[in-house]
Amino acid sequence: MKKIEEKKKNNELAIATVKQTLTLITSGFGFVAALAWNNLIEDVINSYIKKWLPKGSGAISLLVYALIVTILAVLITLQLSKILARLESEVNS
Repeated sequence: MKKIEEKKKNNELAIATVKQTLTLITSGFGFVAALAWNNLIEDVINSYIKKWLPKGSGAISLLVYALIVTILAVLITLQLSKILARLESEVNS
């Protein structure tokens, strides 16, 4: 009986370790993807938007950048929330 309980605890520990590792790896890849998007958005602003702004308008280009990133974050979060709600409703029905 003790061996079964010990094996169950070991399995729970292994599952918790794998879940945590998966979370850390996914977060790492998410961070790298965010950096890639950051570079892309910054390059688009510097290449296409900044040339239409007066020289020395660093604050304006930073504002445009911040607005673009915020809009993207909100839209992506809303879409992912809708997907999650739909999946949860399918599982619960």
